[in-house]
Amino acid sequence: MTRPAIGITIGYDDRRRDLHILRQDYVRSIEKAGGLPLVLAPIRPADAGELLDHLGGLLLSGGSDIDPALYGEKPHPKLSPLVRERDEFELALCREALRRDLPILAICRGHQVLNVATGGTLLQDIPSEVTGGIDHDPRCERWERAHDVRILQGSRLREILGRETVAVNSFHHQAVEKRGEGLVVSACSAGDAIVEGIEMPDRRFVLGVQWHPEAFWNRPEGFSSLFEAFVTEAARP
Repeated sequence: MTRPAIGITIGYDDRRRDLHILRQDYVRSIEKAGGLPLVLAPIRPADAGELLDHLGGLLLSGGSDIDPALYGEKPHPKLSPLVRERDEFELALCREALRRDLPILAICRGHQVLNVATGGTLLQDIPSEVTGGIDHDPRCERWERAHDVRILQGSRLREILGRETVAVNSFHHQAVEKRGEGLVVSACSAGDAIVEGIEMPDRRFVLGVQWHPEAFWNRPEGFSSLFEAFVTEAARP
């Protein structure tokens, strides 16, 4: 069987903006699940459709904060450096993939891109905006579990993971606030009800998670079933 090509978005190195950067975990996770990973550097948003012509699925990866002007808000003082070029490219990719009903797996920043692309908004800084919130950005290894997430019954995510509660890693200070059109919540943090999963029930496969499942690609008790479900759907004609 021909492996489905999976496009993986890539960001810029915070130290050198003339370099792109992507953790190998994304590539290994797709490869292990049976997909053919292709890295997508930011280019003109107008070229999104031509890129998608060659793909069976789209993986929106993690990275820097999204420019809040793109969802109608002023920037919070705690924002990381913004990269409008990447934002506009990935929003265009996501919207066109949704129009085509192309399978989408959105991770961390990608989960937020999916929400913004469909008209949603973000909490720009959890520590200063959520009273009594847990630490969603602890200093630890990429594969260390930080907190529990509750997976909602009846969701595609619950079907894939087969569990009501799962311990996840966590490296973010932003989160979904108002949901985008057509999205439903599929998972929440057990500690403070921060949205940890979103999906589109009426699409082939559109699923976002706030944690980093790819970091467990070479570890036991990881999230291989999530990548396998995504790649399997991407392989369908």
